[in-house]
Amino acid sequence: MPEEGMKKKNVGGDEKIERKTRDQRKAEQELEEARKNGFIPAEVDEEGRDINPHIPDYIKKVPWYYNIDTPTLKHQRPQEDKAKHYEHISAFQKTGIIKGSSATRYRKGACENCGAMTHKKKDCLARPRKKGAKFTNTNIAPDEFLPENLSLDFDGKRDRWASYDMNKHKAVFDEFEKVEKEKKKLRAENLRKQAEEKKLKKLQKLQDGDDAKDSSSEDSDSSSDDDDEPKNDEDELKYAEQMDMPGTKVDTKSRTSVRNLRIREDTAKYLVNLNANSARYDPKTRSMRGNPLAHLGKNPEDLAFAGDNFVRFSGDVSDVARTQMFAWEANKKGSELHMQTDPTKAELMHKNFKVSKAKFQDDQRKSILEKYGGEEHLKAPPKELLLAQTENYVEYSQTGRIIKGNEKAKVLSRYAENIHPRNHSSVWGSFWEAGRWGYACCHATDKSAYCLGDAGKKVRSKPVEDELLALPSDEKNVENESETKTLVELHLEKKVEDANKNAKRKHRQKKHRRRHKMKGSEEGDEGDDGSSSSSSSSSSSSSSSSSSSESESDDESSKKNKKKKAKQVRKLMKQQEKQEREAEQLLSLNERDRPFNSMSTQFKQINEDDMEAYHLRRHHADDPMAKFLTK
Repeated sequence: MPEEGMKKKNVGGDEKIERKTRDQRKAEQELEEARKNGFIPAEVDEEGRDINPHIPDYIKKVPWYYNIDTPTLKHQRPQEDKAKHYEHISAFQKTGIIKGSSATRYRKGACENCGAMTHKKKDCLARPRKKGAKFTNTNIAPDEFLPENLSLDFDGKRDRWASYDMNKHKAVFDEFEKVEKEKKKLRAENLRKQAEEKKLKKLQKLQDGDDAKDSSSEDSDSSSDDDDEPKNDEDELKYAEQMDMPGTKVDTKSRTSVRNLRIREDTAKYLVNLNANSARYDPKTRSMRGNPLAHLGKNPEDLAFAGDNFVRFSGDVSDVARTQMFAWEANKKGSELHMQTDPTKAELMHKNFKVSKAKFQDDQRKSILEKYGGEEHLKAPPKELLLAQTENYVEYSQTGRIIKGNEKAKVLSRYAENIHPRNHSSVWGSFWEAGRWGYACCHATDKSAYCLGDAGKKVRSKPVEDELLALPSDEKNVENESETKTLVELHLEKKVEDANKNAKRKHRQKKHRRRHKMKGSEEGDEGDDGSSSSSSSSSSSSSSSSSSSESESDDESSKKNKKKKAKQVRKLMKQQEKQEREAEQLLSLNERDRPFNSMSTQFKQINEDDMEAYHLRRHHADDPMAKFLTK
């Protein structure tokens, strides 16, 4: 097996081992660290599954005898040639006697005792005969199914219903039906005998005419009836003692049942709502009658648990209660009907009663209408439509808001729905692109943007490079001329030009004001002599010339200062860019390869020029020209 730091190389069909260089090993270590940090996708095996980069090398390395050069973990997984294959749990194994396999004569190799071919004499389970079938050739036993060597798993070996024939269970039904038939026969005979005895006793009473005997005979009849009833009850309870109802634990000796109040998989009632002011839980009876989730305002039918009172009056509980009432009423009128002993009979009788009652009421209604008429009044529209008024009380405030009556339905969501601001037809967050959310109707990624529809989609789908290519030829020439300068330098030059234009405009305004003042002073001094006027004009001209020279010197100094400032800002921008490049280079290096004390920073006081350089270099995501700032 090649050692670490070696690699194989095929030269003319022969494999040669070459030693890896230091750079190659360093590149492999960097690649491994990048995979562990998640910068590079993990390695993929031959089945397309990712290999965890944190797996140690001694586990990941493939032995030399596998002859696999690609990354894989196949050697760590269970091998197919050594894997055990098990039969399915439903694999059926035939048992018993093979039909039609009984022979008339002894066969060579068969059991000498019974004559079956499937076993030998020492394995025979039949009664040992005085003379075996080998010598008598009579009563030869049929062959059995030989057990197959099935390789079963843990569950298959412990399957209690393995190879069970479901048709055998039919014998249980047949036996039960026979028992029931015999029971019916015995009951019919007992009833017949009781009826005959009652008739004989009545004839004796008529013949004797003695009242005392009549009373005593009635007592004996009742006692005999009472004596017969426990026997029937014992017959009915003969099989009931062996069965437990679901959810109950019955002790047949003491005749008591203990109810398991809840299934262990269910959530406990006192954990549905942990608020102490919610529905009260009684630990003694394990009951919570109130609704613990009433504060949610949901329909109790939609909740998993809405209190014991709701469960008590929900589902088929009301129907069962009506059936119980019907059974009590029927029992009062003489029919032997009990809800617990014979629920099916009670349910059927209740259904028949409801059908007959509805039929009787319908026939009665039809007979009354045929006799007296007035069927057209029953088909009249409701009074709310006829009289245009209802008895439903609704109270309104002065502003028209409902105070009492038909209250406004509660909003299911706490947020406003179906509200689309700024002409949008979709909600914010229905569009995603380049790590930003937006609107699907116009592909706008600014939440406060106005919807432009399909036009907005076209504008945003068209890249900025295409817009620049679509400029006129003059603008293209200007851009080609300015390719040597960066966009930041062009921006600074434009800023300086704007400042110069503003300074010139202010200078013109000052000169214009001075001229107006001079004209006003000449009109006010019209009465003076010529010498004074000439002297004043000469002085004004000298003052105007001096002021103009001063303004020109101020403009030149301001221009120089602005140029100096722009130069300083450019220098600071280059320094910041250089610092960022150095920081990125240091961060990309490994911790061991970085120079000592390389991450230390020198703090200095920030001035206005530093801030202006930072703001000029800052990237704005909404700026369409932001893509070209890095070029």
